Amino acid sequence: MARVVRFHQTGGPEVLKIEDLEVPPPGPGEIQIRVHALGLNRAEAMFRRGQYLEDPKLPARLGYEAAGTVAAIGPGVQGFQVGDAVSTIPAFSLNSYGLYGELANAPVHAVAHHPPSLSWIEAAAVWMQYLTAYGALIDIAGLKTGDAVVIPAASSSVGLAAIQIANKVGAVPIALTRGSAKRLALLDAGAAHVIATGEQDLVQEILGLTGGKGARVVFDPVGGPTFNKLIEATARLGIVFLYGALSPEPTPLPLFDVLRKWITIRGYVLMEITGDPQRFERGKAFVNAGLADGSFRPVIARTFPLDQIVEAHRYLESNQQVGKVVVTV
Repeated sequence: MARVVRFHQTGGPEVLKIEDLEVPPPGPGEIQIRVHALGLNRAEAMFRRGQYLEDPKLPARLGYEAAGTVAAIGPGVQGFQVGDAVSTIPAFSLNSYGLYGELANAPVHAVAHHPPSLSWIEAAAVWMQYLTAYGALIDIAGLKTGDAVVIPAASSSVGLAAIQIANKVGAVPIALTRGSAKRLALLDAGAAHVIATGEQDLVQEILGLTGGKGARVVFDPVGGPTFNKLIEATARLGIVFLYGALSPEPTPLPLFDVLRKWITIRGYVLMEITGDPQRFERGKAFVNAGLADGSFRPVIARTFPLDQIVEAHRYLESNQQVGKVVVTV
């Protein structure tokens, strides 16, 4: 028996329950992991609320990101041994696998050897944030030296990863945050500039920082009414990614500006990268290289024990954090 987190109805953090369950042995192509740490993310919160890309099949489990040791290996699995330190990559459906708990099975294609330079807590915070940012900024947009990239919700783990990736390739990360309370933390995290959107004119600030040209890349998980301003602040032939819908309000389409400046607007989800074996391998190599040379270092906002999984989810949704929320097991 192992302690496992499930929910039997959709809703707020309070629907999460810790239950004692029998975890089956790993099947073909699966690895069983003794979990030491879990990284939390907004996709899981949306899945819990029934607002994600797929509806949960109740009772449902949660968890994309875990770090731990290999407890057992299923038939046909190669390259791993019992006792190996590993971390997981969000490359599966939450209706097929869930990692919140003491023991969990995961598909082998979504398991990577634990980066030796990282703690369990840091390893649980790696793959969602860095691969998500890599896919949009590097794989698709080809971010390069001198490019200005605007990063809304910059204090999120993905936002901070985007800042680090921009700096790695010599681009100029412009961080957006609602108020000035997180300004210093974002500058310390590597942002070249920070704009408090509730206190400053977003468009004028970005145009001023880019010599009137606007940003070549915008990496937006929010949408909503601010999207119009982001388009105004995007350069001719720029590209705007929408990879989330954190705003509860509708997202407008400023068609005239899009056509006038030949701007590309595209939806983006991580599965676009993890679903393509070649792109997936390139992404993993890019992230591992950044971890190895010190360009990438996960920022941990706060940790909670597994017994406080409800409180951890409440904190995740509070928008107080700068960086990743991690649960220790």
